[in-house]
Amino acid sequence: MLPRERLEQLAKRFVELDDLLCQPDVLGDRQKLARLNRERAELSSLVSAYAIYKSKEEQIEKESELLSDPDYRDMAQAEVDGLRRDISQLEETIRVLLLPVDPNDSKNTILEIRQGEGGEEAALFAADLFRMYCRFAETRGWKVEILSTSEAAAGGMKEVIALVTGKDVYGQLRFEGGVHRVQRVPATEAQGRIHTSTATVAVLPEAEDVDVQIDDKDLEISIAASGGPGGQGVNTTNSAVQILHKPSGMIVKCQDERSQLKNKAKALKVLRARLLDIEREKADAAEASARRSMVSTGERSQKIRTYNYPQNRVSDHRIKLTLNKLDRIIEGDLGELITALRTHRQAELLHDAGMGEAPRAVAEDADA
Repeated sequence: MLPRERLEQLAKRFVELDDLLCQPDVLGDRQKLARLNRERAELSSLVSAYAIYKSKEEQIEKESELLSDPDYRDMAQAEVDGLRRDISQLEETIRVLLLPVDPNDSKNTILEIRQGEGGEEAALFAADLFRMYCRFAETRGWKVEILSTSEAAAGGMKEVIALVTGKDVYGQLRFEGGVHRVQRVPATEAQGRIHTSTATVAVLPEAEDVDVQIDDKDLEISIAASGGPGGQGVNTTNSAVQILHKPSGMIVKCQDERSQLKNKAKALKVLRARLLDIEREKADAAEASARRSMVSTGERSQKIRTYNYPQNRVSDHRIKLTLNKLDRIIEGDLGELITALRTHRQAELLHDAGMGEAPRAVAEDADA
């Protein structure tokens, strides 16, 4: 059964929000306006689904009155059966929509990818992962803006930090954080032996000014000439920016732009996102501990997912899902993986809320 009283309260709150968002004092308060708009957006789908649910209940009541009429019984029964199927599906949808909403799900994302164990092969794998996420972003109509890069000698990436903007970016990428492991024969391997390397991925919601307030006196900003691999495009102006956040000891560098102001703005974006992530970790210490352990060292044993090139296989070890289409996934076809991870998480939340069974692994993990 659905929690009718709670649903009615939420529907009433939705109407109240529409009224509040028209008030002059709210329109003049940027933080309050943003907060109320987010709350309304979070309730919109639920209130709409509940309205449809009630409408179909009313239709069943009307059609049921015709069941006693021999001339309309069969037609009415078919209509009632169809409406009941619709209501059953709507109940499942409403239960999911009643789950707590992470306000960060709709935010843009700071994506950080770094080489782990494996030397140059790990750097090449980090570059492959970044390319994979860029291709996935293209399919979603998202924009990827590189904030900082550090290239490896063999053409890979020691580190890349990017801002991904678009609809529900964090909500779809949030489960990509962790250690990714690759098993393949490197191009430089003369004996044809399979090597195992890793790269770490961190996914952080972009922090807005209203989320994280940074006091200028807490920042130590230094400027230097930007370095690079050489050639005509190397930036030799004093535009590289390094920001030290003194209270946390966190250091952020950015040198990709020729403009000092642009590099500072990009560095502050990364700093805000990392500080917001720290606040979120404090709010949920258990989850934060698991996250830190996943990406702390990049050791092969800490993997969340394995990309096995000889077998064209990708295995996600958290939900024991194996897909034999690595060639498509590495080109950005991440939809099935991301949907499976989000569905599994929803099942966990429904179970914790007493509205469903404990989630089961979706497939056997064939990874050794």
